[in-house]
Amino acid sequence: MPVNPRARRWSAWRWARLGVRGLALAVYLVLFVLVARRGLAAAPLRLPFLVDPLFVAAASLSARHLVAGGLLALIVIALTLVFGRAWCGWLCPVGITLDLLSIRPKRTGPRTLPDRLRWLKHFVLISLLTMAVLGSTLLLILDPLVLATRTLAVAVWPALSAAFTASESFLYRVPFLQGPLVQLETTLRSGVLPDFQPFYRLNLVVGLFAIGIVALEGIGSRFWCRSLCPLGALLALESKLALFKRRTNSHCTQCGRCERVCPTGTIAGKSFASDPSECIMCLECARVCPVDAIEFAPSLQPAGRRAYDAGRRELIGGLLGGAALVSLLGASEKSGDQANFLLRPPGALDPGFLEACTHCGECMRACPTSGLQPALWEAGLNGLFSPVLVPRLGYCDYSCNRCGQVCPTGAIPLLALAEKRRWVIGKAFIDMQRCLPWTGDSPCSVCEEMCPRPEKAIYLEEVTVQRPDGSSMQLRRPHVRRELCIGCGICEAKCPVKGAAAIRVYNVGDERAMERVLS
Repeated sequence: MPVNPRARRWSAWRWARLGVRGLALAVYLVLFVLVARRGLAAAPLRLPFLVDPLFVAAASLSARHLVAGGLLALIVIALTLVFGRAWCGWLCPVGITLDLLSIRPKRTGPRTLPDRLRWLKHFVLISLLTMAVLGSTLLLILDPLVLATRTLAVAVWPALSAAFTASESFLYRVPFLQGPLVQLETTLRSGVLPDFQPFYRLNLVVGLFAIGIVALEGIGSRFWCRSLCPLGALLALESKLALFKRRTNSHCTQCGRCERVCPTGTIAGKSFASDPSECIMCLECARVCPVDAIEFAPSLQPAGRRAYDAGRRELIGGLLGGAALVSLLGASEKSGDQANFLLRPPGALDPGFLEACTHCGECMRACPTSGLQPALWEAGLNGLFSPVLVPRLGYCDYSCNRCGQVCPTGAIPLLALAEKRRWVIGKAFIDMQRCLPWTGDSPCSVCEEMCPRPEKAIYLEEVTVQRPDGSSMQLRRPHVRRELCIGCGICEAKCPVKGAAAIRVYNVGDERAMERVLS
């Protein structure tokens, strides 16, 4: 039976799209994995963020300068002005993942979601950009590239590592599997999975948020892309002017097949026309059309306005909402005990750090000890998900400066290793009520042994103490040379005292850069 030329043509386009999507997702995941590989050039690893026009615009507005490499975002802008929201349908890792994990019934139609919900993403976009102008990038946590990277780094990859370890331990009981398992372990741990089990605070929150986005597919396909994604809103505005647009011709028999397969529900009405600002150029409608009534052709005429497009009400609401949120964030800034433990990555200085930090989690992924953690309340709500060093969970490796290399905005400066080793993150203080040599007759010198400074920022004092039975013994009590301490936190990480360590690193206060570098 001869193959219909129309079916052959659109089937080829479908396979082409599947190939492009698979390649795009694979490239993104490979770059994500390579972030943690020290010694590799970091510039290509920042590419996913630098082609994201919303990321570049918000980060640049907040930092008051164009992000290095930010002109690469013109690639996606140009793509959108020619092909509309092709990024959303062909390249976005979140969109691709949603399609892979979609839980909606096959015949879920566009009417499962009212069109008026589409304006929400415009409200989010305007609020996000307003906050960026006022110096806050907090809402960039909703950018799809930031969302994907943070979710993978904080929730997914640690879970995969734990699942692999558990599976390996179970299967290792089978003798003939031991050899292959050792080989697999060596391969994966040397390049894909971490060689230790990382743990991140807020992992459950980040994971549940991602699960919630996937669960929204049960309400309507691409709910996130239709109604909430701020990058989708930005590209939707550009797509009004896109050169190539979808249209139906006189062959249309109004069978409704195109309407049923449209993932964003933008095909509607008796003419089965679509809104270019909502069409993600997936081509599924053309593939299922039995009479070849759908075309994607050039048109210089801008798309008309829809009821759900951003108007004066959305603009004013977004401006006021963004400004109000910035005021709320400013009022929530923390001080006192929580601020004492606000330890930023080497080179980063508050308060300017939060104007450039996008809360993307790239530095946390790169940290070889998982010492960089998403902030809870140490820096107030505005600092939520920004990186802080939590030494009890992981120290700052003396031989590593990877966080500054991979930071896509320069919020963490790229310090040479020699300079990084002199950067003061904080200062260590010993709690003499908890330290073993200070509270009793237990010898311990772990902190001094672990200190990576060649001059040793911790020294031991020989003392003679009396035991309860009247006998005497020699102990070596630790002291911190604070003029040499850089606050790397390895002493706190390795302290054998249960619970809070007997030696802790504290923030040294709001000092300028030159004052935080040891001579």
